[in-house]
Amino acid sequence: ENVKEIGGREEKTTNNRMEIMAAIEALKNVPENIADTERIEVYTDSEYLMKGITIWIENWQKNNWRTKNKKPVLNQDLWKELLIETEKRKVEWKKVLGHSGHGFNERCDEIATFLADGLRTNLYNGQKSGYKVFHQ
Repeated sequence: ENVKEIGGREEKTTNNRMEIMAAIEALKNVPENIADTERIEVYTDSEYLMKGITIWIENWQKNNWRTKNKKPVLNQDLWKELLIETEKRKVEWKKVLGHSGHGFNERCDEIATFLADGLRTNLYNGQKSGYKVFHQ
């Protein structure tokens, strides 16, 4: 098994947009043609992302991308893109508590903070056996 860390940044954005973008980019890094029996687990500490993709999105679609208050859904460009990526794969969404010692979540925060601050960080791409998050 391999591990591939990814990350990015944008100027003048919001945390919510970056949470959705992270999920989109992560899914784009998983082949679309993996076996139907294989599911992809996406872990997030973002309640906005979790509820948006698992609960709210169904009603947003039914209501022509309007909220229950009849306002346009924020970030609908990214929600639509995320929906396309999730429909290509069997995705299971998992909620984790932020800043609770979850190794992968802590590493994601570290990468995001470095990149948001315009700093460089080494992103791991290699064998799972050599990935430090598994061996702490």
